[in-house]
Amino acid sequence: MLIDTFERTIDYMRVSVTKQCNFRCQYCMPDTPDDFVDESLLPLPKMLAFIKIAIDNGIKKLRFTGGEPLLRPDLSEFIAQIHAYAPQVELTLTTNAYLLERYASALRQAGLSRINISLDSLKDERIRLISKRDALPQILRGIFKASDLGFKIKLNMVPLKKINDDEIVDMLHFAKMYGFGIRFIEFMENTHAKAGLQGLRSDEMLNIISAAYPVRMVKKDVFGPAKLYEINFDSALDSVTYAPFGFGIISPHEDDFCKSCNRIRLTSDGVICPCLYYQESVNLHKAIMQGDREQMQRLLELSVKNKPEKNQWEKDMCEDLHSSRAFYYTGG
Repeated sequence: MLIDTFERTIDYMRVSVTKQCNFRCQYCMPDTPDDFVDESLLPLPKMLAFIKIAIDNGIKKLRFTGGEPLLRPDLSEFIAQIHAYAPQVELTLTTNAYLLERYASALRQAGLSRINISLDSLKDERIRLISKRDALPQILRGIFKASDLGFKIKLNMVPLKKINDDEIVDMLHFAKMYGFGIRFIEFMENTHAKAGLQGLRSDEMLNIISAAYPVRMVKKDVFGPAKLYEINFDSALDSVTYAPFGFGIISPHEDDFCKSCNRIRLTSDGVICPCLYYQESVNLHKAIMQGDREQMQRLLELSVKNKPEKNQWEKDMCEDLHSSRAFYYTGG
């Protein structure tokens, strides 16, 4: 079992399988050249050996991220090998869904159970504005294909001022209509984002939603960073059942964001980041490439020992208002 120095049990690892992405979203990597190649990424069979060690040490959930993880054509085989080794481990994916229609069946057969999908708008022109790609029809086809196959779907939206902030309630309606979960995520300032971009804070999101429906806070997600809320839609929208609909807000700017953190992050080149918004890390690249199990074990334990009590958001905000680490590198 992996327990950090603040008595938090670390049983969740996010695994970035590539820094490459087929989108150029304004809040992540808008100026990255289209021909960018992740030249340092680990072969997935090498990464698999380390993941087995992490599972043996108590990791119970793995989330595959990027960049865009579906750019790895061997991802389904990789997931299947993990599932065969430890069928009890929850295997999930975060994707922009552009390639999901193509790979959804293989992912389902491999043992993947849940998919989080980044969807910032339901309007074609806004998806083009945010991602620099004409992608909405293909995204929606991927979402519905995955849903038809039985995947549990959760949508992630980053509300941005004067771009998509008027679609928050529409996104709630969309999620409710098709039985998807939804989380609204505060934009996290970073040096790679488009200059001048502004996101909404959690209280601003709640004000928008509260203007349409009464909102009740349920609790903070014990096993995640979101605060959970409920609303009741009117009978015209919810003609079949009249029941509360839940949504989440992830607000890293708030003080209690880190208290229940149970995760570490493995980058595509073999670095463990103990915290998304913390610059220190532990490099396992050499140990993974050499298949040195003893060294991988030692460095895994070190990364957990080095996990900070809280992120460096407040420190960075006082110094330069932005994080220098690219989120497509850590996997978000």
